[in-house]
Amino acid sequence: MTIQLVLLRAAGTCVLLDVDGPALPRVLHWGADLGPLEGTAAAGLLAALTSAVPRSALDEPMTFTVLPVESDGWSGTPGVAGHRDGRQAHPVLRLSRPVQVDVAAPGQGGTVTAWAGDPSCGIDVQVTLTLTPDGVLAADAAVTNTGDGRYDVAAVRPVLPLPAEAAELLDTTGRWCREGSPQRQDIRFGTWSRASRRGRTGHEGPLLMAAGSEGFGFGRGEVWAVHLAWSGDSEYLVERLPEGAGPHASTLVAAELLRAGEVRLEPGESYRSPTALFAWSADGLDGVAARWHAWQRARPGHPRSPRPVVLNTWEAVYFDHDLARLTALADVAASIGVERFVLDDGWFRGRRDDTAGLGDWYVDSDVWPQGLHPLVDHVRGLGMQVGLWVEPEMVNLDSDLVRAHPDWVLSPNGGQVPPSWRNQQVLDLTNPLAWAYLLERLDDLVGEYRIDYLKWDHNRDLHAAGSAGGAQPGHGPVVHAQTLRLYALLDALRTRHPRLEVESCSSGGARVDLGILAHTDRVWASDCNDALERQQIQRWTTQVLAPELVGAHVGPPVAHTTHRHVDLQMRCATALFGHAGLEWDLTTLSPPELAQVSGWIAAYRELRGLLHGGRVVRGDLPGEDALLHGVVAHDGAAAVLAYVRLSTAPSAHPGRVRLPGLDPLRQYDVRVRRDVGEPAVVQVAAPGWMTSGAGLRLSGAVLGEVGLTMPVLAPGAALVLHLVALDRVA
Repeated sequence: MTIQLVLLRAAGTCVLLDVDGPALPRVLHWGADLGPLEGTAAAGLLAALTSAVPRSALDEPMTFTVLPVESDGWSGTPGVAGHRDGRQAHPVLRLSRPVQVDVAAPGQGGTVTAWAGDPSCGIDVQVTLTLTPDGVLAADAAVTNTGDGRYDVAAVRPVLPLPAEAAELLDTTGRWCREGSPQRQDIRFGTWSRASRRGRTGHEGPLLMAAGSEGFGFGRGEVWAVHLAWSGDSEYLVERLPEGAGPHASTLVAAELLRAGEVRLEPGESYRSPTALFAWSADGLDGVAARWHAWQRARPGHPRSPRPVVLNTWEAVYFDHDLARLTALADVAASIGVERFVLDDGWFRGRRDDTAGLGDWYVDSDVWPQGLHPLVDHVRGLGMQVGLWVEPEMVNLDSDLVRAHPDWVLSPNGGQVPPSWRNQQVLDLTNPLAWAYLLERLDDLVGEYRIDYLKWDHNRDLHAAGSAGGAQPGHGPVVHAQTLRLYALLDALRTRHPRLEVESCSSGGARVDLGILAHTDRVWASDCNDALERQQIQRWTTQVLAPELVGAHVGPPVAHTTHRHVDLQMRCATALFGHAGLEWDLTTLSPPELAQVSGWIAAYRELRGLLHGGRVVRGDLPGEDALLHGVVAHDGAAAVLAYVRLSTAPSAHPGRVRLPGLDPLRQYDVRVRRDVGEPAVVQVAAPGWMTSGAGLRLSGAVLGEVGLTMPVLAPGAALVLHLVALDRVA
């Protein structure tokens, strides 16, 4: 008997599939690279992975496919769910044509595409699994209605198996100004499900779901993880049944969450799930991050130019738009090295506070009698790019747009709008007229002022998002269609203005995902500029996103979201490790403060090639009072690392701290980057290596296995180290 197995290999990982049919492909292994698979090993391997049959169970081992359904004998969360007027709810999916395998070169991954259907149920499905050269396993699936009448899609969820070694689970939660908070637990029997019904990714929506070996960390343990590249409703889950999942212990899923009646397919129509990006690593969470970051950097649309230093005016002036004040702010910004000046909220008609004006995307002639040209020309004359804040998906009820078109507002019915949130409601992008209005206004603004950058905000969840005249007339649910129309709007605008860059800001970090980043250039990780809070927010945001995609700004001494005072050195050290900028009235800075910020900007501009191109590393330190993180060049030639003190510790001094990710065969010169600022300390004397005067030169092996003694930093201080490699150790 011929047994058809497919092995995709790339970057130290592989996925092994049984594509013999008649059911959809089965994932036999996803994890460590197995090496080339000899043909004679196939029968033995299948035998090794065929489960025993216990009593009081299916008479034969269940066939667990990438889209498991109840007719397979699967009692867990189904890969496909739907019905036709309450009928044909249990498809029996069988291959309808040979599985297609595309491999460009051995060891560089490849794509497996499978088609199956059930004529009696009236649906066809297509499943695509792609192992990228970086070792990311991208999975999506499509359902097509081949029957008579409408087919309601309830869910389409590609499912990957997890081995018994995946014993612990980590995901993230959060809230406004505290996004990306990790939580972990043991994997137990049952379903751990994280559903987000917010109409956007959400502050508390998981950045990822990761299962790992016992005690896994940033640099240790096996990890199997997933991120959903989607900006609407979502669900993540890990599920463990007593009978397992075929020969596997549990399952991992990330998929779009569909509302009842949201996707109703007419004959011939299809629905395709968002792409779930799976990644495995033998080197902990840092290994998973390295795969995701490499995948992002290989995208054709990934930002290629050096990420410019940004000044955003929000925390500098808020709604006080005065030309003289803003030009003075621009003068100071240019003098210290700022490269992009972004005018935030308050420039458009009727927008003197957050209660009115959203939707009326015309420059307010009362505030700007000559339009924005005097400010734009001044900023450009200083050599800086020009950015502008917009919130196109939102409206205030107190706006000319809503007064003229009340039916353009998403609502549960024609006479009532959802509860107000920041005094605003949501514009129906599925309404062709509303969508066209936004494109016309944004196109005019970007064209007239030659805008380089839009800060695209989205300051509320979607509640009872029904459409009067768009995708679901009669006020049916439209989050799915609204998300797709947002993507289309961004694409249409950028087609007209190919050099335009866009930031996804959504009350800060409420739309942080690789779906929106297929259409934008960075995200705003959080509205919180408190550097202590930002350390954790950025730590977990960059678990998924490459640092150059994450906006990180130096704010005022007292953070307006926490009212905590944080030293300038800590604020600079924190913002260094993302796409750096400022959000501060620079005209109020003293000469020493200006000098320090100028030195920090120069350091960022010097180091950003490494910071935005290297491998993110994080230390597995005991306790929660200190962090170690940074970036190491892929060839080990250099590194920038930060040791951060968040709070006091039980021990009197930190002792030795290992520096991860360095080449053990290289010597490194180690120096403190004092141009970022001098960290506050609570000690009588610094560690010996900091006071010798001769500098420090050690091998990567010593730094990685023995480490460095760290100073006794004050809470809210960070030590930034720059390591440069010399010749290899003999």
